[in-house]
Amino acid sequence: MSWRDRLTASLRPEFDSAHTHDFFLYRNRPEPEGPFTPAAVLIAVTDRPDPGMIFTLRHAGLRAHAGQVAFPGGRLDPGDRDAVEAALREAHEEIALPPEAVEVMGRSDRFRTGTGFEIEPIVGIVPPDLALRPSEAEVDAIFEVPLDFLLDPANRALRTVDWEGGTRSYYEFLWQEHRIWGVTAAMLVNLARRIEAAA
Repeated sequence: MSWRDRLTASLRPEFDSAHTHDFFLYRNRPEPEGPFTPAAVLIAVTDRPDPGMIFTLRHAGLRAHAGQVAFPGGRLDPGDRDAVEAALREAHEEIALPPEAVEVMGRSDRFRTGTGFEIEPIVGIVPPDLALRPSEAEVDAIFEVPLDFLLDPANRALRTVDWEGGTRSYYEFLWQEHRIWGVTAAMLVNLARRIEAAA
């Protein structure tokens, strides 16, 4: 089965992902309580023989999550019809990714954050080597990580730290000089488990 077929199978609407959802996101602390602000991110996979995944390095001057690695995305605006439209709009604003260049494959599992967002990951395939440009106000850098690296369990670590009087666990990937962790890493692990289960 090709990587595209595996990705497609993992995102079928009827796919039972109960066994793949990343419970470590809330380990040792309660799941956040609502209300939640709807948000969406675009998990963009490059269409090449050895595909990659596109990430952003958030601007160092942002008020929230400054300098962290993330997928392009943000909250749903009133004019957005749904999470797909929001994810495509945000990717265009943040990295100049043309919405018409994205072949939307489906949706992965939502994640609720302690900062009050419910994030829906939208998975799409994009042409390789697009002329992407970071938004000066939001993004310091754009980079691509091989999909095989992200799907290999050996390349992800589960870390536990003391936090606000308790312990908190999170996933972490280290790719070159970049650290991918927190909700972004949890979404990666969740998608990897879906792909493994659908193979």
